[in-house]
Amino acid sequence: MLKNPETKYRPFITPVDLPDRQWPSRRLTTAPRWLSTDLRDGNQALANPMGVERKLRFYDMLVAIGFKEIEVAFPSASQTEFDFVRRLIDEDRIPDDMTIQVLTQSRIDLIARTFEALAGARRAIVHLYNATAPLFRRVVFGMERHEIVDLAVTGVTAMREESLKRPETAWIFEYSPETFCFTEPEFALDICERVLDVWQPTPEHPAILNLPATVEVAMPNVYADQIEWFCRRISRRDAVIISVHPHNDRGTGVAAAEQALLAGADRVEGCLFGNGERTGNVDLMTLALNLYTQGIDPGLSFPAMRRIVDTVEHCTGIPVHPRHPYAGELVHTAFSGSHQDAIRKGFAAHEQRNDGIWEMPYLPIDPMDIGETYEAVIRVNSQSGKGGVAWVLEQDRGLKLPKRMQADFSAHVQKLADEIGRELDAADIWQCFARCYLPSPADRFVLVDYEERGPAGQRLFVGRIAIDGEVRSLSGRGNGLISGIVAALADAGGPVMEVVDYQEHAMGRGTDARAAAYVECRMAEGRAVFGAGIDPDVATASVRALLSAANHAL
Repeated sequence: MLKNPETKYRPFITPVDLPDRQWPSRRLTTAPRWLSTDLRDGNQALANPMGVERKLRFYDMLVAIGFKEIEVAFPSASQTEFDFVRRLIDEDRIPDDMTIQVLTQSRIDLIARTFEALAGARRAIVHLYNATAPLFRRVVFGMERHEIVDLAVTGVTAMREESLKRPETAWIFEYSPETFCFTEPEFALDICERVLDVWQPTPEHPAILNLPATVEVAMPNVYADQIEWFCRRISRRDAVIISVHPHNDRGTGVAAAEQALLAGADRVEGCLFGNGERTGNVDLMTLALNLYTQGIDPGLSFPAMRRIVDTVEHCTGIPVHPRHPYAGELVHTAFSGSHQDAIRKGFAAHEQRNDGIWEMPYLPIDPMDIGETYEAVIRVNSQSGKGGVAWVLEQDRGLKLPKRMQADFSAHVQKLADEIGRELDAADIWQCFARCYLPSPADRFVLVDYEERGPAGQRLFVGRIAIDGEVRSLSGRGNGLISGIVAALADAGGPVMEVVDYQEHAMGRGTDARAAAYVECRMAEGRAVFGAGIDPDVATASVRALLSAANHAL
């Protein structure tokens, strides 16, 4: 390794001068045409390529998502690929509104084999490519420019001739100057013009010119300049679909695709979750849901993201990262206390506003829209705050803790998380809450039964309380039930407490609803103790909450 390894690299020189570029001031308003290359490009990148059965499962999922164009195979590459295309056609698996696409190199025998695989298809896209960049001309092929042009023209001419033998199929032709992003712009334009001269596309029967970022060699704005430059100069623009096929070598595949669309591209080729050679093709799922969050219908639907993830992982053998945009297991989850608090307040505001607009801190998309639930939006570990703990209890048990009780309980939860050294689930949190605040048969003061007497403002609490296992009759007078219990406990030698906060709410609706009651009491020395009670009767829940506070005061 060199002492200064950066000295052996040369920066990519921007190949076009576009001082009047228009794309930065544009905005996306509609979805592009999508092409999934998962079954061909993505499959070729797998250590263990998919067989027919796994490809069929993946194909059915892509159809269900809504793809209208799918590159299904490289039929001249192997018998497996050829057979897959034949199975789709022979078993009538191609919906009427969908078009399959196949890839071929510019070789006469391979082109003939490709058209043989497609015999009987109602409609098909045949995609021919050859590399055009100086590095590939010099190192890989040992060809001059005119030889590269001849190779392309020979191939597209053979495509036209093969199509004329099979007029029953509606043929669409696609050409890629492979390695477009580091090909001289004038040469890429010239070879595409020569291809169009052969095909003679029309607005009614357009051709597709695919301009790949085969290897990302520059920032995405450079790619956008190249696309806009090309779109301005290509002839027959109304008879050409400009397609882009970004890769992700610099980690900017999504940005490159979005900016290429601003620059004039009509179509995007890529894979779900960015599978593909090296760092992958552009991630179509992320691109589509990026549009969705901007109020644009992407034309693709992901109503059950977990099933999609499971299918992709099964078919490809590649796990989807837990932080993958939109689809990762943890992307809708907050562990941080400040994030949790903001999300909890956001849900409360959303429910109160009730206007149908999604406006949520830290959640750009409603998890429900992609088949996820709100249960895992907030998860608890040692980094979590009171808002997150309160959210889990509310979602899991229907409890709405008062703010000061949230803070008190959060300290207990953080201590538990530190002790066990892992994320806490809802069961852990509920057990901790019950241990800290709810009555237990092992408590010193346990309610047996009770009744209230007297007029309002002069209430008398009369109850039977088990104290250290011995049932005793207690009574206390106050202006209400709570103060009567406090007086009764004090007379029986229990703790002397002052109730500083009391709250209650219903848990659920209807005849099966229960009540939850919460009390905060201040002891003589100034410390606060909390208690909670749950019962079908709200008054009984209140009694249980106060007894629980008394037990914890001891």
